Amino acid sequence: MNEQDLMVARALAAESRENSPGGSPGPLRKTHLTKVIDKLQTFRRTRSLNAPSPIQQFGPCGRIMKNSAMVMQIQDPASQRLTWYKPPLTVLVIKKVHDAQILAPFVQLVHWLVHDKSMVVFVEAAVLDDTLLAEYGDFTSVKERLMTFRASTDDLTDKIDFIICLGGDGTLLHASSLFQQSVPPVMAFHLGSLGFLTPFEFNNFQEQVMNVLEGHAALTLRSRLQCVVLRKSQDDNKDKKKPTTILVLNEVVVDRGPSPYLSNIDLFLDGKHITSVQGDGLIVSTPTGSTAYAVAAGASMIHPSVPAIMVTPICPHSLSFRPIVVPAGVELKSLRDHVRVSGAVDMRPGSDLGLVRLARRVPPLER
Repeated sequence: MNEQDLMVARALAAESRENSPGGSPGPLRKTHLTKVIDKLQTFRRTRSLNAPSPIQQFGPCGRIMKNSAMVMQIQDPASQRLTWYKPPLTVLVIKKVHDAQILAPFVQLVHWLVHDKSMVVFVEAAVLDDTLLAEYGDFTSVKERLMTFRASTDDLTDKIDFIICLGGDGTLLHASSLFQQSVPPVMAFHLGSLGFLTPFEFNNFQEQVMNVLEGHAALTLRSRLQCVVLRKSQDDNKDKKKPTTILVLNEVVVDRGPSPYLSNIDLFLDGKHITSVQGDGLIVSTPTGSTAYAVAAGASMIHPSVPAIMVTPICPHSLSFRPIVVPAGVELKSLRDHVRVSGAVDMRPGSDLGLVRLARRVPPLER
């Protein structure tokens, strides 16, 4: 029996009890049944990412107690739109390095942004060092008007309105790493080898950029991992090193490094021991990173709008440990001193890494 038939049956039973003395079934008024059917015809199930039905009801009496601290509202991804409080003025253009095919689109884009749209354009200082740019006459007229920065020394926080990436997925990951707090909206053009995160084509870039500037673009919110690296101290009396904190878009990999032995990693979820991993390491990834290293290690792909963290073992010694998905923070404790964090933090072999804590970061990356 489907939901519509069930509602009609309940209406029939309720009306029969009301019209019959002593609770025995009696004739049902046709007008009431018609009203019930008309109401059901206008019933539409709203879209929800939490469950097939958004109705928080279990049977005729059961309800979910509303708790604002625990209930998380998830919007339909198609309903999220970009809005500007004021017209955007500054744009950061990130291009794929050491790729001659990106130079012509890069020059065409910055020329249009500077001269036609009168915007302040930021580029990396290393981009201007490319000698091949001198072959483009249009670039000479805008070179002096470009703002430069260096990723290792300059801070772009609260200086960039939105970002344009020219390249592949690696270019977008680099743009995300430049912002360790809130990330401006990212518009990624597919001009590289991998295009999981770069949906825009460069053929009609003027029209697509104008949609973003005018606030007519849809958003795909992507969460990042906040990785806190705590280094183990040999002497508790000495001053402990400050923890290293970094945000990553794809994943954090805890592996055995140069050691020929298996690594033993205890996995904790909110302080509770889940399992022990014996193998080459562990991959903790976001839904965005589920299409990267995790899927190559045998994990499943997760939609970027799903609020989850995926934990995937790397060549586990035990066949019983399979990739798992957790909803909140994950705490990893290493039983060996030669475990390293690759990709997220530059850890030298033999470093004194003792604990890695990972949690989902809010606000998420906007694209």
